[in-house]
Amino acid sequence: MLRVENLSKNYGDLVAADKVSFESGKGTVFGLLGPNGAGKSTTINCISGLLQPTSGHAFVAGHDVVADGKAARQNLGVVPQELALYEDLPAVENLRYWGKAYGLRGAELDSRVSEVLDTIGLRDRAKDLPKKFSGGMKRRLNFGCGIVHRPPVILLDEPTVGVDPQSRARLFDMVEAERDAGACVLYTTHYMEEAERLCDSLAIMDHGKVIAKGTVSELRAKLSARDVLQLNGTFPLDETRHAVEMIMERGDLDLEVITQEEHCVTLTLSRASQHLPVIFTAISGAGGIVTETILRSPNLETLFLLLTGKELRE
Repeated sequence: MLRVENLSKNYGDLVAADKVSFESGKGTVFGLLGPNGAGKSTTINCISGLLQPTSGHAFVAGHDVVADGKAARQNLGVVPQELALYEDLPAVENLRYWGKAYGLRGAELDSRVSEVLDTIGLRDRAKDLPKKFSGGMKRRLNFGCGIVHRPPVILLDEPTVGVDPQSRARLFDMVEAERDAGACVLYTTHYMEEAERLCDSLAIMDHGKVIAKGTVSELRAKLSARDVLQLNGTFPLDETRHAVEMIMERGDLDLEVITQEEHCVTLTLSRASQHLPVIFTAISGAGGIVTETILRSPNLETLFLLLTGKELRE
């Protein structure tokens, strides 16, 4: 249902998306995961037709988004990160507007708008203006406007930004309902827990590139059960580097250095909690002072840290 092939978007010397490729089928949620500025929104905007790719292709339900843009867009539902609502139109009229824009009329339109009001939990507020809604209610209405025409492919660009926990849970339920109804959902987020809950498979992006891709279980397997150990404090660079190298030369710890800075050292190794005394002794002997220890068990967030050397939310 959705295929992206070597898609790139340049702004002069800035490469916002760099040869991005992935595909997803019916009844699945495919995630684009990465920090702000990774290229997720640029990729979605190229798929939706808001931007024309510099090179490469994207296909929606078999239609090239550039060569056959109208047919591609007819098969798309887009829920943008920025709210696409008319604040001075009642909620029900927002839904009717977008339904008509995609060709719904008469009884079919009335029935579908009624159904969506129930889906997004706003039937009792149908005649109220969105400008009077909470952030979470606006997000749910924004979602409803994107699915009112029953699109087979849905693009969700960080749909839970700024919402309360209750609305976030409701949005998760709505995404899963669309997937279960057979839709192909492309979901962008920089929240690991969302990706782990919703996505059947995903691509991790950073600086416009796809740096890892696969199912959630496949990506977890890349970690090989290795923990990530972050030490904060003060660490003389040369002495600390030498101390860590001496530990690695012993060969009894499968230890790797992710980052080493004056105030932070990040390592990865198996069963890290069992080896903390050896590591602390070596770093202390090198003149380092540990003020905080953060130990992360293997998950998608530690995978991102391993791949990029930085926190996801930076």
